[in-house]
Amino acid sequence: MKVHFIAIGGSAMHNLAMALHLKGYEVSGSDDEIFDPAKSRLERYGLLPAQPGWFPQRITSDLDAVILGMHARADNPELLRAKELGLKIYSYPEYLYEQSKDKTRVVVGGSHGKTSVTAMILHVLKDAGLECDYMVGAQLEGYDIMVRLSSTAKVMVLEGDEYLTSPIDRRPKFHLYHPDIAVVNGIAWDHINVFPTFENYVSQFDLFAKSIEPQGTFAYYEEDPEVRKIAENLKKERTDITFRPYSVPEYRVAENGTELLHGGKVYPLQVFGRHNMQNIFAAWQVCRSLGVEDEVFLKSIVHFKGASRRLEKIAENAAVSVTVYKDFAHSPSKLQATIAAVKEQYPQRALVACMELHTFSSLSKIFFSHYKGCMDKADTAFVYFNPKAVEHKKLEPITADMIYEAFGRKDLHVYDDSALLVRDLKAMAWKNANLLWMTSGNFDGVDEKELANTLTVR
Repeated sequence: MKVHFIAIGGSAMHNLAMALHLKGYEVSGSDDEIFDPAKSRLERYGLLPAQPGWFPQRITSDLDAVILGMHARADNPELLRAKELGLKIYSYPEYLYEQSKDKTRVVVGGSHGKTSVTAMILHVLKDAGLECDYMVGAQLEGYDIMVRLSSTAKVMVLEGDEYLTSPIDRRPKFHLYHPDIAVVNGIAWDHINVFPTFENYVSQFDLFAKSIEPQGTFAYYEEDPEVRKIAENLKKERTDITFRPYSVPEYRVAENGTELLHGGKVYPLQVFGRHNMQNIFAAWQVCRSLGVEDEVFLKSIVHFKGASRRLEKIAENAAVSVTVYKDFAHSPSKLQATIAAVKEQYPQRALVACMELHTFSSLSKIFFSHYKGCMDKADTAFVYFNPKAVEHKKLEPITADMIYEAFGRKDLHVYDDSALLVRDLKAMAWKNANLLWMTSGNFDGVDEKELANTLTVR
């Protein structure tokens, strides 16, 4: 098979390219700019384009497939050439479905937690000796590539992103996977540039649930009223589906971590927080559906350390009781859950929470009101935004006063210069305190590892 990637440098795209290369496909690709880690990883596998840019001459009639990334535009010259030649053009999710249409597909959806749940499922299946293909959206310990495609696995586990499929396909990605086992782990409005109302956003998850294959399974978080409503409506329409509602398993916060309680036994975990307990129960329901015994699941999950940038510990000094965590949290619900998790696990320590307004939704004035109260459990709260990012996204300018009002916290610290934020963090007295560093970006180039080491090595 000969496959060409348009926008091969994307986070998901370069992983798929490497997976197909390892499967024995002849892979080529183009992009106008590629940054690390994608650049160095593609180079290692001999897949890095010789030069940046778009080259229609690379699109030839002997290509079996052209895979189009979200980064490419609808008028991309390579895309236009592929159409002219009548080649098969796939979006990223379409091609994943093409590769897995004869397998049992597990698709994990939800506004937050889907990466962690997917990672938990993969961790347990690996321990249980159940071979599977996969696609997950974060770096996992023990996995070099975040996509695996084989001719031998009978199961494929997919992280189900609700964002758009490609520049020429406005459907959410998870609508294209047609799950045999589907998960919805909670709904909280996001991506307002695509889904302008909460009702429109929720409807995407409703359509996802309705796409479950005949005789399939629906695992859903029953404490979320919107998710519960979707399940109740689906029960009226689909008698062939097995429903697996879940909540939060019994657990307790101990001095050295969080412990899961089941069947009179105690299982010490390496992750913590109520939302991670919810994630565990979601993964548990999926593994049950795949035939994994409860005891096998529980013995495995105690070794799960978490996914990259999901409450990831980056530095610690136990002598002075200081720990630094980083997290992908950026939306209101994610902020609230992540802050609550750290505060629950370390009730005696002060919590300093720093977050960056980085996404389209988070920098939009019409979305600001949803942040009210979401950082209240932090002892000290910092919010950073870059006015240039607002301008780049062609949004209305925002001010520090707007952010104060939106978060509803009078002692909030707001910055539009990340160097000043870092300066003030380093000036604080760090003892018996945790730092929670939250962003889907990078605070405009802050070296988070250097910062974390500076705060903990004292």
